[in-house]
Amino acid sequence: MLLVHCPYCEEKRAEIEFAYAGEAHIARPLDPAAMSDEDWARYLFIRSNPRGRHHERWRHIHGCGRFFNAVRDTVTDKFEVTYKAGEPRR
Repeated sequence: MLLVHCPYCEEKRAEIEFAYAGEAHIARPLDPAAMSDEDWARYLFIRSNPRGRHHERWRHIHGCGRFFNAVRDTVTDKFEVTYKAGEPRR
């Protein structure tokens, strides 16, 4: 069983309590209306898919319900660290 540490609850819980929420640290454009359709589509849909260390957003859906960031190795599926949303990239 894969255990995930929630930085808000301060507990390690089973992965089934959590939901993946996409790549972390993606900044929303300041003026989306001024973007071309191609740039807007790129912002919405194009994400990195690295092999190895990856920054991700997760949500503790069966716990506190809050979003947090995690660094996970996509090869081993192991979580290196989790940290609260809004904190700088680790």
